[in-house]
Amino acid sequence: MRTAGRKGLIERMRKRYQCQLAAEGADPSNAAGIFDEKVLTLGFARRFATYKRPNLLLHDTERLVRLLSNPRCPVQLLLAGKAHPQDLPGQELIKQWKDFIKRPEVQGRVVFLNDYDMMLAQELVQGIDLWINTPRRPWEACGTSGMKVLVNGGLNLSELDGWWAEAYSPEVGWAIGDGQEHGEDPEWDAKEADTLYTLLEAEVIPEFYERDESNMPSKWLGRIRESMARLTQEFSATRAIGEYTESHYLPAASRYRDRAADDGALGSSLLQWKQELDRHWSAVRFVGIRIDTHDGQHFFQADVASGFLTPDHLRVELYADSAQGKSACFEVMDPSGRSPDAPRSYTYSAQVSATRPASDYTARIVPYHLNAVVPLEAGQIVWQH
Repeated sequence: MRTAGRKGLIERMRKRYQCQLAAEGADPSNAAGIFDEKVLTLGFARRFATYKRPNLLLHDTERLVRLLSNPRCPVQLLLAGKAHPQDLPGQELIKQWKDFIKRPEVQGRVVFLNDYDMMLAQELVQGIDLWINTPRRPWEACGTSGMKVLVNGGLNLSELDGWWAEAYSPEVGWAIGDGQEHGEDPEWDAKEADTLYTLLEAEVIPEFYERDESNMPSKWLGRIRESMARLTQEFSATRAIGEYTESHYLPAASRYRDRAADDGALGSSLLQWKQELDRHWSAVRFVGIRIDTHDGQHFFQADVASGFLTPDHLRVELYADSAQGKSACFEVMDPSGRSPDAPRSYTYSAQVSATRPASDYTARIVPYHLNAVVPLEAGQIVWQH
């Protein structure tokens, strides 16, 4: 199946490339013999923009040349992409690849297809063996192209960002990055480029060409099976639509029915609540915070001035961000009566385990209504200073 997919892709690619060469004034016959249906085929295709780092593979061109031209374990690279007409840096990235392809050492091993679109993407994902994605974290919105190769038996080597940060495990593909954000640090880009080359040289390419007694790449096929079994159901349109329907569309429809019932009584109540928030939220503030720790617990008390709003209009929470392996968490603070220290103020209290320092927790005030979706419908918030 994989060989047939690769062969079909190469045949279609040659036809496309012939037309492209003719349009550029070059000899179309140069497309006839490029690529080999038995050779490991890497793919990189997307909109060329600087944050996607499409030229990370070009960081060390001599190393890339050696990788592509290895006679014992050859590799071929199929690229496709376009840049926005006003994105001059993105266009420059494409030019760098076009210049690299002209090098005689990689003739017939690298092809860049112009005018990347959905039809071309559909062809690519059917035959690419390894889909490469190198965005600068955290700018990868999702990475659906990497999902599309799954059902075709393609594997992924990607930055730990977007979907791959959720999907990756060593059994299903390869990853670069540490899951952290490093901005545009050139030293970090260089480090990730080195990791990319090393993974290709030491793991990806040897695994593809390692054959068993039946001349089959058993490790590579095992990884394909694991990838397809684990990821195709989870990262699919069927799963996404089902989850959106159950988690969002049906609850939204139910809320609409509830709000429209009885001539819109609940809807009117929510509108009145939002108007009250808009008029009086500016007066909401923290008056004071008290913390006591004993018996393995932190005891928090917060005095909140609510102005003309009542405790029914808002909720006070303790929030702790993720840190040192502990996930983010929040605890709702309970109202315990009026505060004696200030007019129109109320005291809220909560206790949490002292397994985390009290300084990890910050109190916040958010709008509250039993039937409202917060913060979608009311985005006000006050943080403890």
